[in-house]
Amino acid sequence: MMIQTFTVGKLFTNSYIVACPETKEAIIVDPGFDSAYEAEKIFKFIEENALKLKYIVNTHGHPDHVCGNGIIKKKFQASILVHEKDAFMLGTFGKVIAKFFGFNGSSPSADILIKDGDHVKFGKKALKVMHTPGHSPGSISLISENEVFTGDTLFAGSIGRTDLPQCSETDMKNSLRKLANLPDDFKVYPGHGPTTTIGEEKRSNPFLIMEW
Repeated sequence: MMIQTFTVGKLFTNSYIVACPETKEAIIVDPGFDSAYEAEKIFKFIEENALKLKYIVNTHGHPDHVCGNGIIKKKFQASILVHEKDAFMLGTFGKVIAKFFGFNGSSPSADILIKDGDHVKFGKKALKVMHTPGHSPGSISLISENEVFTGDTLFAGSIGRTDLPQCSETDMKNSLRKLANLPDDFKVYPGHGPTTTIGEEKRSNPFLIMEW
């Protein structure tokens, strides 16, 4: 699986291009860019590698993860996927949220609503959807053979906030337990900050240690 990271936007969101090397079909996870310059860097990478962008997948509906959805959809005609419980954060209400927090872009409504256990398929690759609420009601993690994209659920040495509207500390604890059950060698691609592994977080992340 081909994975390219772009750190974008005012909150330094990790946006990932994930592609099937054999077929060149690809998805973008959390296009949180909020400027034309950042968008062009991503466009250039997609075009230079002859990728066919199939889906825009949001790990959750907060503006720093979805504000680039509209321009990506317009450029590549890719479908927007989000968990059904975060769908309300996109579309008309999403524009209000984005403007309130000072973001230039926003997301159209989702094209496809996903849920726990679904698979996002592109080429000969697939990512399994794990519902990991806590940071938001519809937060998800995306699982491959040996990687997991955790959005704002799990970071290197930390976790996503649970003190915002629609957050739940109880849900977050349950989600962290689910992630801790993944193999230790799984590489973690978080929504912010550096990559890590499940094993490293079980050894050193105080939030995961408490749940493990």
